[in-house]
Amino acid sequence: MNREIRVVAALIQTAPGRYLVQQRLPGKSRALLWEFPGGKVERGESDAQALLREAREELGVKLEVGRERFAVRHAYQDLTVDLHLYEARILDGTPAPLGAHALRGATPEEMLDMPFCEADLPLLRQLASEGQGRLGG
Repeated sequence: MNREIRVVAALIQTAPGRYLVQQRLPGKSRALLWEFPGGKVERGESDAQALLREAREELGVKLEVGRERFAVRHAYQDLTVDLHLYEARILDGTPAPLGAHALRGATPEEMLDMPFCEADLPLLRQLASEGQGRLGG
């Protein structure tokens, strides 16, 4: 049986209709695929606490975590991911790829053409279908 992890990710608007995404490090599982910034929820952490910690560790920024936008479960060969995407806003700092290979701002349409982690694909399709007008930041 696969192990299961709860993962939180941040939907951070970098400009109207553009969102911050990060490329996974080479040599890791799902190497060089793109994903929303975030990570695993540790035992005893709330989703918001985990997202604040991950943003500090991976991006070097302080976040304000907003409402949950999406949730999806995805079974990879090696694990099952219970992924929760939250609206977030940078309160302090400039994002840097401390725990990623690269960072960029992209529209949902651009993201659909990028090699993303499979668990993120339903979220990307949902974002793209909503269009830019309904996304608040």
